[in-house]
Amino acid sequence: MGGPTEPSDGLAEASPHYLGHRERLRRRFRDTGGEAFTDAELLEILLHVVIPRVDTKPLAKDLLARFGSLSAALSAAPERLREFKGLGEVTISSLKVVQAVAQRFARDRVSRDMPILASWAALIDYCRSQMAFEDIEQFRILFLDKKNRLIADEVQQTGTVDHTPVYPREVIKRSLELSATALILVHNHPSGDPAPSAADVQMTRAIADIAKPLGIAVHDHIVIGRSGHASLRSLKLI
Repeated sequence: MGGPTEPSDGLAEASPHYLGHRERLRRRFRDTGGEAFTDAELLEILLHVVIPRVDTKPLAKDLLARFGSLSAALSAAPERLREFKGLGEVTISSLKVVQAVAQRFARDRVSRDMPILASWAALIDYCRSQMAFEDIEQFRILFLDKKNRLIADEVQQTGTVDHTPVYPREVIKRSLELSATALILVHNHPSGDPAPSAADVQMTRAIADIAKPLGIAVHDHIVIGRSGHASLRSLKLI
């Protein structure tokens, strides 16, 4: 990732006027860590690791102007990233690797041998990293054992920009196959608004009604949006 500028990026080698600024950013990062950095600064540092002989500050600003946040930029589809002068195939692949690493890190935080409900913040971080910036709806299920430890995390269905077909009996069938005793349902709203719809509530209650006599609890249904998340349990809708 730290090799020479890829030819496909189409950027001429910049003059070294930015080198002092870059070194100051690196020094600040060493001294304070990433929490003290804006999205623009973190993205700039990441880009100059991938394309080190180019001033990456303008490109970072352009990406954030288009996508709104660092997470959204990393989650953008490759075809949208290709619209930016300076992002060739190698650079785009490198950004998608960073996204995959971030997702794996978030997943590992909820996959340890501990009750998943013990770290609600880590669970929400994981769900957001996986789903918040998807362009179509995705319905996933976290299957838990009797100690609320994660058995499996599976995407059950994908749909359109505003609908995903969910079949309660298929959810229960898979739960029985995995010997799960509890479920957390999760889906995203590509519109960005995490407010649950009437259909979301109806579907959740249908799954819970079938699951309860079989000894399977539905702990929650979490709706993920770009602007945040909603818990049907916290909203007292289940």
